[in-house]
Amino acid sequence: MSAEKPDAPRAVIVISSHVARGSVGNRAAVFALETLGFPVWAVPTVILPWHPGHGRATRIVPPLDQFKALMADLERAPWLGEVGAVLSGYLGEAGQAEAVASLVAAVKAKTPDAVYICDPVMGDSGGLYVPEPTAAAMRDRLMPIADIATPNRYELEWMAGAPLPDLKSVIAAALHAGPPTMLVTSAQSMMTGGTGNLLLDGTQALLAEHRLIDKPPNGLGDLTAAVYLARILSGQPAIKALQSTTAAVYEILARTAKRGGDELQLETDAQSLSHPMAMVQLRHLTHPGRDRRA
Repeated sequence: MSAEKPDAPRAVIVISSHVARGSVGNRAAVFALETLGFPVWAVPTVILPWHPGHGRATRIVPPLDQFKALMADLERAPWLGEVGAVLSGYLGEAGQAEAVASLVAAVKAKTPDAVYICDPVMGDSGGLYVPEPTAAAMRDRLMPIADIATPNRYELEWMAGAPLPDLKSVIAAALHAGPPTMLVTSAQSMMTGGTGNLLLDGTQALLAEHRLIDKPPNGLGDLTAAVYLARILSGQPAIKALQSTTAAVYEILARTAKRGGDELQLETDAQSLSHPMAMVQLRHLTHPGRDRRA
């Protein structure tokens, strides 16, 4: 992608969960994007007091007709030309996917080179944590229209319908998933005791690795999707965007873990979003669609 034009649309519509306490969903994505200079239109798909992993949490999902009406208002907004990207994450119910797809279409009709990044938030190593119809809606309605998707390895496994025990199988599943660019988090690492972010597009397969931190706070996937989008919108090439995104998220994670935090402490470590100092290992992997290494 070429360097960003000064007059290019900069606003990002972020559609995901909202928590009163914590740094997951919209709380993570909006903070990151605004810190990195991008105005955000934030749409909550569900409202919670905190991440349900902390304990019982009342769940408020907007009635579907009202959610669709709000999204339709955004489609008609006189400021829609300000929007250069849409990021969707956790959905409160399956029916929200159609409204997201409609809004993406409206944004692209206004700004054809706008970016849609789908973070199909549906599960982790313990399996799905959304109802299967909601996961299926993300897979069948949103993934096919995404320019970039950012599933974790377990979400990719569910969408592929098969275990992905090694990098070769993850690469194959990512290439089959649909979006032209796939950023798979929690990928297997070639580094002992590590984990990785695997980036695939039409020409290259890249793996950014770092040390695995036990029992990490929630929100890493939300943060990764938002930071990577900001890097791409700023004109960074994919390889640099992957490296700097992985470094920023890892640095914030490591600092939060060192303090014993149960949530990512984004406000404390905001500088890490723009100027990360953490070192990550970057590897060029063999791309199945090429005869030579990327």
